[in-house]
Amino acid sequence: MGLENAIEVSHLTKRFGNLTAVNDLTFSVKKGEIFGFLGPNGAGKTTTIRMLTGLTKPTFGSAVIEGFDIEKQIVKAKGQIGVVPEVSNIYDEMNAWDNLIFAAQLYGVPKNERDQRAKGLLERFALYDRRHDRVGTFSKGMKRRVTIAMALIHNPPLLFLDEPTTGLDVQSARVIRALIKELNENGTTIFMTTHYIEEAGQFCQRVAIINQGKIVAIDSPERLEASLEEQPTIEVAFEAGENIKSKLQTLSGVVSVSDVGDKFRVAVENVSEAVPLMADFARKNSLKIICINTLKPSLEDAFVRLTGLNLEVMTREKEAKSRGASTG
Repeated sequence: MGLENAIEVSHLTKRFGNLTAVNDLTFSVKKGEIFGFLGPNGAGKTTTIRMLTGLTKPTFGSAVIEGFDIEKQIVKAKGQIGVVPEVSNIYDEMNAWDNLIFAAQLYGVPKNERDQRAKGLLERFALYDRRHDRVGTFSKGMKRRVTIAMALIHNPPLLFLDEPTTGLDVQSARVIRALIKELNENGTTIFMTTHYIEEAGQFCQRVAIINQGKIVAIDSPERLEASLEEQPTIEVAFEAGENIKSKLQTLSGVVSVSDVGDKFRVAVENVSEAVPLMADFARKNSLKIICINTLKPSLEDAFVRLTGLNLEVMTREKEAKSRGASTG
């Protein structure tokens, strides 16, 4: 295993009877990076995490975590990782402090260090004032913070986050994202699954897209976006006017026009000529341009192209599943 890699996966495969859940995965995760693992429901994301964290044995293939083989050196490998599952693994009947001390005991943190580490993490995650409160009274966002604190109690260099912001309100999700960024800036390698494609695009240095158990692409978000040869497009909004869409469709160099809220998305032959074209159009029709932007393909576009899936449907399914899941 290269010294620069936190994870090295070779031909990792998991079968359940006749079903191949994970099919011949080979990839590596560099130390110090945030690595995104994206895919639809049932694509094999959670099964992969379960194998990488020693909860499920591979049918075939191998994985090395921070230099330790996940099957042959399971205890040492597990000592290098913290795991934050999608569904919280905290004990609702216990208070926040006792949850952290219990996690410290499980991870073998020396007794004389447990209190100091628990105090530091609870302060860092703005939970110290609530340390004696039963976790069952906490909001979903607070519970997720406790879960992350528990996963960090033994100072692991590698953190697995399975859907860290699913089902959280906007403010709680923002807090969790800030914590992820801070942890990474302090040197923690992060392997995260998420169905929020925009979230992966903002955080991850590299992403792998998995579909039906196989990796269909792996690269930086920017390179995945650039790999799409999409029709040049601009988005424009005008203050007022009649029959704007039909008039735009008659312009030379315009391929198609669609409505997006109060804007028009205009596919053009040449994007460099599109802005002066819109300015000229506005002047001739006595219109005022409110905003105009050129659009480039997004990571979401790349995901949809590579998986052939409707992202809105997938997100709704995921959130519905999250609402139905236990928050304990």
